[in-house]
Amino acid sequence: MLPPVRLRMSPMPPPDGPSFHMSPDDFRRWGHALVDWIADYQARVEDFPVQSRVRPGDIRAALPPAAPAHGEPFDAILADVERIILPGVTHWQSPRFFAFFPANASGPSILGELLSAGLGVQGMLWVTSPACTELETHVLDWLVDMLGLPARFRSDGPGGGVIQDTASSATLCALLAARERSTGFRAGAEGCDGRLVAYTSTQAHSSVEKAMRVAGMGAHNLRLVEVDDDLRMRPDRLAERIAADRAAGRVPCFVCATVGTTSSGAVDPVPAIGRICRAEDVWLHVDAAMAGTAAVCPEHRWLHAGLENADSYCFNPHKWMFTNFDCDCFYVADRAALVGALSVLPEYLRNQATESGAVIDYRDWHIPLGRRFRALKLWFVIRHYGVEGLRHHIRRHVALAETFAGWVAADPRFELAAPRALNLVCFRARGGDAVNAELLARLNAGGRLYLSHARIRDRHALRLCVGQTHTEARHVAAAWAEIQAALDAGPEPPASADTMPSEGASR
Repeated sequence: MLPPVRLRMSPMPPPDGPSFHMSPDDFRRWGHALVDWIADYQARVEDFPVQSRVRPGDIRAALPPAAPAHGEPFDAILADVERIILPGVTHWQSPRFFAFFPANASGPSILGELLSAGLGVQGMLWVTSPACTELETHVLDWLVDMLGLPARFRSDGPGGGVIQDTASSATLCALLAARERSTGFRAGAEGCDGRLVAYTSTQAHSSVEKAMRVAGMGAHNLRLVEVDDDLRMRPDRLAERIAADRAAGRVPCFVCATVGTTSSGAVDPVPAIGRICRAEDVWLHVDAAMAGTAAVCPEHRWLHAGLENADSYCFNPHKWMFTNFDCDCFYVADRAALVGALSVLPEYLRNQATESGAVIDYRDWHIPLGRRFRALKLWFVIRHYGVEGLRHHIRRHVALAETFAGWVAADPRFELAAPRALNLVCFRARGGDAVNAELLARLNAGGRLYLSHARIRDRHALRLCVGQTHTEARHVAAAWAEIQAALDAGPEPPASADTMPSEGASR
């Protein structure tokens, strides 16, 4: 007979000490204080130099060399935000920010982001938070209708949409799906042998080349297709390059067309490109990161001509739809190709809902496993503004850019470097690259506005993009006055001086 088993109980842990957590009452108090700080920041952001004035290393030099051993009062943390962090911020939310493309925000978007953080959802699977998945699916279906996208991108058919972090990730996912489809989903074994090639224009975003590297296809297998006089991809040259690659035994698998290039806002001829891709059985991805939002206005739906032949499409609400970074809407016409390229299902993720096939698991639609509840902020924005409110602001920005382009064209000291593209104006001072480089440096050093530049037809050009949430006519007029004054202050005075248009001249 076996002796009785005696269970030995581990000693109880000592009583709980201090939790070190922020209590609900303190969270409420400091949450109110932080929201007040953000509201005050929005009210005074116009008063800061747009571009940060700190030198390399200044921020780190102001921080203590080691982390604090004991917690500090939250008011001390907020004070250091003002003292250390704020001087090192380039103010993307300033209405005088005209550089790059905007990364704009809005009140409802910020509050949606706050709610997302407060809920702390990790929406990798439907079962880990059904609302996270289903709201995202529904809002992206809304956007199909709002932008006049092809119905094949809706989730009630074989396609659907997902929120990525950026258009760069969308391009990579599209490329991976194209790679797998072209090799019968055997790319890991035999597809990346140097024969797969992709195509985009010389004006396309650098993320296409990076995606080629990440996907293991190599930047040397990316063909940069020539553009026409309007800086749009030439379909005839695309067809020629595809034919040459096939003749050489290579496998064309992916084309990225751009609707609104970064440098000049050029729009590739998607209808013609799409016909070539269908005839050649090549995946067509359309990158409309900036310009896509404009299609919320019916008069700009021409931007999406030809999308019926696209396999995937993306645009960034975090650029021009008042939804703070990061938020890219990525659509596929056949989600099976995307899921087939990205799905890996280990045992610890298996669950009844997934096995039923009745739900979407967005972990299969992008690179990371984990995902935030990004749809909340987009939902907040659309519900707050409504479609008509969004249209109002997009039309206003386009009108302001049109007015600015008119001022440039009317001043004999300046010229347009490319036709105005929606809310983007590319221009230069007459006199060569050195004059324009110096002009840009002088403008940005002054702190009263921020512009960026591009090389257009191999010449230095300044870019002014009107898209920040709170930019008004007075800010655009002030920018033009600043540009004129900066040119006047240059080493070679211009032959004539133009007067600054009045506020009323901008409609």
